[in-house]
Amino acid sequence: FQVSVTVIEARQLSGTNMDPVVMVQLGDDKKYTTQKESTNCPYYNEVFVFDYHLPRQVVFDKIVTFSVIHSRNLLRSGTLVGKFKMDLGTVYANPDHNFSRKWAVLTDPDDLNTGPKGYLKVDISVVGKGDSIKIPKINEEEEDDIENNLLLPEGVQAERQRARFIFKIYQADGLPKMNTSITEKLKTVLQGEAKDLVDPYVEITFCDQKGRTSVRKNSYEPCWNEQIIFTELFPPLCKRIKVQIRDKDNINNTVIGTTYISLDKISNSGDRGFLPTFGPTYVNMYGSPRNYTMVNEHSDLNEGLGEGVAFRCRLLLALSVELVNINASDGQGSSDVEVEYIPALSELGAGKMDEFFLFGSFLEANMIDRTMADKPVTFEVTIGNFGNDIDGANLSRKKRMSDGSEDSLEDTDDESQSLLKGSVTDDPTIRPLTPPTRPLTSDKYYYHMPFFENKPCVYLTSYWHDHKRRLYNSNIMHRVADKLDEGLQDVQEMLKTSHERPDRRLRGVAEELTNGCASYIRLVKGTGGMGAGRTRLDRERNKLCLRDVEYIGKEAKKVKAMVKPSVLKENLSKMKSLHSKLKGLCDDPQHSIPDVFIWMLSGPKRVAYARIAARQILHSVREEECGEHCGKIQTLFLRLPGKKSLGLSGWSIQAKVDIYFWFGLAKNKRDFLKGLPQGYKAIRAGNSLKAPPKTLNYPDRLQFELRAHMYQARGLLAADDTGLSDPFAKVIFSTHTDTTQVIEETLSPTWDQTLIMPNITLFGRAEELRDDPPIIIIEVFDQDTVGKNEYIGRTIAKPVVKMSHERYEEPRFPSQLDWYQMYRGMTKAGEILAAFELLQPEKQATDIDVIRTGASLACGHAGVTEAIQTSQGHKFTVPKGIRPLLAKHRIEVLFWGLRDLKRVQLISVDRPRVDIEIAGRCVSSCLINNYKKNPNFAEPVKFIEDVDLPEVEYWCPPISITCIDCRAFGRSVLVGTHIISNISKFVFRPPDKSKIYTDMHQKDSFVILLLLVRRAKKIVRSGYITIICSAGLKHQGNHKRNGCCMETRGPGPAYDEEKKTKEDEEDPLDEATLDWWSKYFASLETLNEIRINRKLCVTSLFNRVYTKNEKPTTDVASSNNPFQIYDTELENSNEFSGFNDLLNSFDLYRGKREDLADDITDQKRIVGNFKGAFKIYRHPLPHYVEQPDPHFSIQGLPSNEPIHVLVRVYIIRATDLHPTDPNGKSDPYIVISLGENKVNDKENYISKQLNPTFGKAFDFEATFPMESILNVQIYDWDLLSADDLIGETKIDLENRFYSKHRSLCGVAEKYAIFGYNQWRDPMKPSEILKKLCKELKLDGPHFMPGKVRVGNKTFQGAIELEDENGHKKPTEEHVALVALRNWEEIPKVGCKLVPEHVETRSLYNSEKPGIEQGRVELWVDMFPMDMPLPGPPVDVSPRKPKGFELRVIIWNTEDVICEDDDFFTGEKMSDIYVKGWLLGDDKQETDIHYRSLTGEGNFNWRFIYPFDYLVAEEKCVVTKKESMFSWDETEFKIPPRLNLQVWDADHFSADDFLGSLTLDLTRLPRGAKSANKCSLNMAAEDDDSSNVPMISIFKQRRIKGLGWPFTAKNDQDELGNHSTFGGKVEAEISLLTAEEAEKNPAGYGRDEPDPLEKPNRPDTSFVWFMNPLKSLRYLICARFKWLIIKVFIALLLIALLVLFIYSSPSWIMKKIVGA
Repeated sequence: FQVSVTVIEARQLSGTNMDPVVMVQLGDDKKYTTQKESTNCPYYNEVFVFDYHLPRQVVFDKIVTFSVIHSRNLLRSGTLVGKFKMDLGTVYANPDHNFSRKWAVLTDPDDLNTGPKGYLKVDISVVGKGDSIKIPKINEEEEDDIENNLLLPEGVQAERQRARFIFKIYQADGLPKMNTSITEKLKTVLQGEAKDLVDPYVEITFCDQKGRTSVRKNSYEPCWNEQIIFTELFPPLCKRIKVQIRDKDNINNTVIGTTYISLDKISNSGDRGFLPTFGPTYVNMYGSPRNYTMVNEHSDLNEGLGEGVAFRCRLLLALSVELVNINASDGQGSSDVEVEYIPALSELGAGKMDEFFLFGSFLEANMIDRTMADKPVTFEVTIGNFGNDIDGANLSRKKRMSDGSEDSLEDTDDESQSLLKGSVTDDPTIRPLTPPTRPLTSDKYYYHMPFFENKPCVYLTSYWHDHKRRLYNSNIMHRVADKLDEGLQDVQEMLKTSHERPDRRLRGVAEELTNGCASYIRLVKGTGGMGAGRTRLDRERNKLCLRDVEYIGKEAKKVKAMVKPSVLKENLSKMKSLHSKLKGLCDDPQHSIPDVFIWMLSGPKRVAYARIAARQILHSVREEECGEHCGKIQTLFLRLPGKKSLGLSGWSIQAKVDIYFWFGLAKNKRDFLKGLPQGYKAIRAGNSLKAPPKTLNYPDRLQFELRAHMYQARGLLAADDTGLSDPFAKVIFSTHTDTTQVIEETLSPTWDQTLIMPNITLFGRAEELRDDPPIIIIEVFDQDTVGKNEYIGRTIAKPVVKMSHERYEEPRFPSQLDWYQMYRGMTKAGEILAAFELLQPEKQATDIDVIRTGASLACGHAGVTEAIQTSQGHKFTVPKGIRPLLAKHRIEVLFWGLRDLKRVQLISVDRPRVDIEIAGRCVSSCLINNYKKNPNFAEPVKFIEDVDLPEVEYWCPPISITCIDCRAFGRSVLVGTHIISNISKFVFRPPDKSKIYTDMHQKDSFVILLLLVRRAKKIVRSGYITIICSAGLKHQGNHKRNGCCMETRGPGPAYDEEKKTKEDEEDPLDEATLDWWSKYFASLETLNEIRINRKLCVTSLFNRVYTKNEKPTTDVASSNNPFQIYDTELENSNEFSGFNDLLNSFDLYRGKREDLADDITDQKRIVGNFKGAFKIYRHPLPHYVEQPDPHFSIQGLPSNEPIHVLVRVYIIRATDLHPTDPNGKSDPYIVISLGENKVNDKENYISKQLNPTFGKAFDFEATFPMESILNVQIYDWDLLSADDLIGETKIDLENRFYSKHRSLCGVAEKYAIFGYNQWRDPMKPSEILKKLCKELKLDGPHFMPGKVRVGNKTFQGAIELEDENGHKKPTEEHVALVALRNWEEIPKVGCKLVPEHVETRSLYNSEKPGIEQGRVELWVDMFPMDMPLPGPPVDVSPRKPKGFELRVIIWNTEDVICEDDDFFTGEKMSDIYVKGWLLGDDKQETDIHYRSLTGEGNFNWRFIYPFDYLVAEEKCVVTKKESMFSWDETEFKIPPRLNLQVWDADHFSADDFLGSLTLDLTRLPRGAKSANKCSLNMAAEDDDSSNVPMISIFKQRRIKGLGWPFTAKNDQDELGNHSTFGGKVEAEISLLTAEEAEKNPAGYGRDEPDPLEKPNRPDTSFVWFMNPLKSLRYLICARFKWLIIKVFIALLLIALLVLFIYSSPSWIMKKIVGA
């Protein structure tokens, strides 16, 4: 499997100023995208591919996880933003196995109470071998609508709620030993007591999380009573839950058993649905045999991979789901797995116990492999551990401590103790083994057990919880579904064989289904009661089944009423859908009774097994509730366990057993012998009459004779190195075998032999044998002279039985031949045409000699035809009444040539010939004298006259094509062979005379309807003045004629001028840039529309065609003449039927077919190719039928002599290439080869691209047929190692060259002699038309003004042609072109001519067979060199991106959030600046507006962003090196998005992010006319949620807005998905081309030239520490002026007071002293 993931972009990521990177994890594999800086909407467009060679279910269980991580680098793992999980099984179940361009909702698993953390747009696809990849349509407008394009399966709601998945684990029992007996003895010696040799615990895996219970040491019957809780989104996108019991070990924890629970089966999402619920009930686990070995070769079986071959254990568990309320407590807010203890379940919690009885009788055992002939063979029957004496139930330590007697076991009610009865060999109620007996043989190839008249019996008594109602309901539904399936197969067989009135049979099938549904409803409602062990799932499922079965019954009733031959296929498909719905309801997801195993033992060793569901043999008192095999004889094929059953050894049957089973409640066991064939005597053990019999003795027997009419086989697998086989068939019936004669060296042997096996003894009632006879095994072998014969395939059949009292007459006899499909393993190995009759002779006619002489067997029996002597002895041919009726046919064979023959026996093929064989008649081609010089045959046409072929095509033999190389000395070597099993496509069928007229009339009316639709498309596309008349003809002109129904306006000169001026106003970029790519993108849009409307009916098609005219198309679709883009290979288009109208290509095979090979891997055996054709028809044909068109007559055939051709290959682009480099990219380049010519374009590799655009044309001069296979390869360039092949595609040019569809050069939509739409074929349309009419012997062409007549058909078109100077002149080319474009309307010989086109071809790599490695778009023109050569090739070189310059002037901001507090004043303020970028690495910043107190910032700052832009793709082109280690530059295409952010500058810490604005330049919201009208609605990323008009800057060129809003995530919002208003920006955006920018330069910021004025900022805008004086003035003086004055005065006063106090003592002293 190949898993491809494309991470396109992310939107609305939760967080601020993020550097997001996306991690894609698939299982243990992790891959990362590049990191994008400072954006919440990063664009990645990166592809990751994962390859797995694992089983399908293992791949589907893998979880793909998308995680968005913030700030990841080498030192830190980053912060998880959100993640999304889904399993690959959900992806594969989606249509086309993919989700295309869908939005994944990212959530945080550790914060469950919040909503989405963002959205991630991704592509994801899962492709297996042989799966086709469909390219989805691309619609950008729809994709941007996130809510309607979420990555969710259909039916899942967009808003998913959290839920707690609670798994309750109670107990387990029946565990096997997980250690050796040596270890057990050692522990007993060391510890003094024996312990249980297992330490179990339970592990549950769900949604990529694991939960484990605690370990229970040394316990075969552990009891946990714990619950494991997972918290996930509901409904989860992971559909399966894995439950494992493991054994704890010091080295490696070993898996004991595994089971899976599918959520789809235990829940229902409908209106009356229910949440997932399960149990409490036991789940049974199966796996490898229970005997412990150090190296377990079947360990995969314990992991749940493959079918388990033994019962391992069972586990009692329950599941419930609780939806989590967002406002719940914090305990439910985490997604961590929780493990808690819970109380134990009551004894009746899982249901009450009941006693069951199983009885089996081996009536016959044959086809035993000869490797088991030396030892006695025993058969063992077990259910659970009951009956398994060898390695069954183990006594636990606590049981060993008791006496272990049978009485002590019966005293307890614990079921696990009753399990131990399986190991008590003396119990008379248990007899699990047949007596050991040596097998016998009659042919020394297959052996059989000598049971004869004594049939050994086995029986078991077991104890299980009584959940039989689940099994009863399943049985009723299975009966209805099986009967429906059988009826639908009958109807399909009747359709295949053209049987009369299949509608009657379908009506009967619908009636049977209605009655079956009514019976189910009656029985289920009649049982009613609710048992003690009945779970919630039982009740809910019961209601669901009743509702659905009632609905199915009503639908079947409607189908029955509507069944008619005309709508048979629709009714059949409806019944098939009802059948699939019914099959989905049949099986109950809750287990009950374990399966029954039958093992064949050779000595003590287990050899082969068979497994039967207990449901199939369960008995009920109501017949409808019984299993289909209960009380009946069934045939079982025993096979090898595990991986041994694969490959050569696994294909051979180890034994075929005819066994009778009865299983039911012990109280009903009186009925257990009722279904056996009558006439037996029961031989019981001992004298007890109640004991079951140990042997059944059949004294009476019935004698039969088997006649196997082996007519022929076809399509057998090659078993020899030559690519052929020497097949013979072996027929095995009962203990008898017989073989046909060997037909040497063929894959389609015609044995025409009747094998007669007399004296076959069968036991049973005659009526039962007549209605349900034993099966016949037919095996085909290849006879080898050395070594044993090689097995080819096997099939089974049932004979038609005739009892002695019946007559051999119609309708049952003679039996009809039928094809039986053979298989080798799972591979189809061919078909056998045979019939089988089982005849009971009358008692008096038992002499074998009578039979051998060919006389009548008995009265009323058919005689065997006379024996024919052959080289291998006598053989009886198939009687006339059985062999098909033959009629004379004539076969025409076209031997054209051989191609690509490989060496045989190390010598190249030089003189080959081809032999054609059918129905024993052979015709050989002439010899090719020199294969290298000319590989075509000189005599191309040969006939086989009077070939006897069956009148019924169903029985027709195959055609064998054999290529032989004639070498020197008369030697001939087989080169290769090809078998055409189904020859119906080569058979010419004359129509019934009565239907000829009516069919023609219906066909004509249908063709007219299709033509009306097709022409309606053309009218709208081209805009011609066109009138569609009632006769379906087209006329130009402005007048009405002949009851015409519509008229449209045409493209006159005035109209063109008016349209051109209008377009120029809308998009000034389309000045004179019309080129081939204009046509390409217009055609691509048309292809997308076709994909969207492919399933619409004709009526809606008409509506769409006419309403489409009102919608303006993008680019130049209306003025262009778009060509056809095929989304597949041209030969795979239904219009051209593989270009096999003249030549068919048949691959020649040589060598053995490999084991497990399929059609894709089998291509290694191809050694060449035969080109030719066949025509088979009854000879002579009815007189009223015209003879078949003589394509193969010498006059009608083109010459097959070598021809020189100019081949021109245009490679446009490749898409979805498989990455081959470790970085997830490739460096692709083209290599093209045609014969010996090879072009390597390695120099022009495109760096690191998975969707490269090449745009190249290559010319080759080739000679057909020697150089006719064009091989286009795409390689990955590597610097140091050898270049890797990404993928290749091969085109057979010869088939195209000679096809009647004329794929030499596509027919264009319009004829022009100049410009980008110039006619490129060297032949003009009129010349082509004349040539076609001459070759096909048509009357015409007859040209008239404005019209042309070909035969009886008239076409109309324009009459004038315009040259380069605008002059017009009359021409016939337009009408001739109309005739060529509608050539399929010509009666009898008309066909679709290949139009001007681009085809899309898949690329494949032989190392990854069958898995597409990408696609390449191309087309091929071919021009014969003997004709005028064409002009120069069309210029398809990629469009160069146009240079632009984006100028953004940031004038002002308003209402920006103020986050900082002023150091001095404490006011809210911000130092605002704006940052912007366009391409990611071109960040520019304005200067800083300091100290904005109101959120207003003034900048007058210009950003200048030069960039390159592709108009058609709406992408910017960036060319740069990915890293410093990159060798060369890589081209990236990113959407044109202008990112603006507003920041708060901090000097001593990181700047604070305030808000962001992302503007898509192609869908730009018009700015608000005033700042007051600016709102958050303008920043909505979804166009649908915004009412603001959108414009494209590439059309309007200049836009100025007074307000665009900045947004910021609200951290306080619980859901985290609401944005807050972060401010407004007034800006002016203008776009100039590079030339205009050069003429009108402008400076960055406010620099010259064209400088901007400095902003008028308030005086308070400054940096305080850079301007201290301003700080004093504006920060201190302005606010604290009066406070400063007051403080100054106060300080002055204090100083005066201090001085006064200081000086006052001296003054006082002076006064006192008197100084």
